[in-house]
Amino acid sequence: EKMPGFLWVLVVAFIAGIGDDGFDVDFVSDFGQLVAELDAYLRVLDGDDHEFYAQFNKSSLLKNVLIVYKNEFPVGIGAYKEYDSQTAEIKRMYTRPDYRGQGIAKTIITELELWAKEEGYSMAILETGHLQKDAIGLYQKLGYEITKNLGQYIGVENSVCMEKSLN
Repeated sequence: EKMPGFLWVLVVAFIAGIGDDGFDVDFVSDFGQLVAELDAYLRVLDGDDHEFYAQFNKSSLLKNVLIVYKNEFPVGIGAYKEYDSQTAEIKRMYTRPDYRGQGIAKTIITELELWAKEEGYSMAILETGHLQKDAIGLYQKLGYEITKNLGQYIGVENSVCMEKSLN
């Protein structure tokens, strides 16, 4: 169930064509603005490791993006991409600080999971930083379990990988 007063915009494959797919260019701009805020926040948290993580967070690789608006103002984003044929990887989760604690991130994750399930994925995974205690707590409340680090995060001490069955 969507939260009243918020506009939920699901945008499929809009990043690849930046405005060429018939999508409102404002969506692209709004997504880019929130990604820039997220990256600035992560640059502080990640410190010297930021460039390592940044290489895996390219928006050009995302085809399934969700933007949340409140009074026509973008307040939150989330996305997923294919990890493998059965697994969607949740990416670029961010809610503007003034809008945190209102259930926006929870609803974004839930909508992304439903979307991924509709597209045939049976598992969702994500990676977050060990310092992001609020994010880890939220993901655990939503049924994600910490797992061994996956893919490029194997052996990276600051990374926390999590997974959840979508079935």
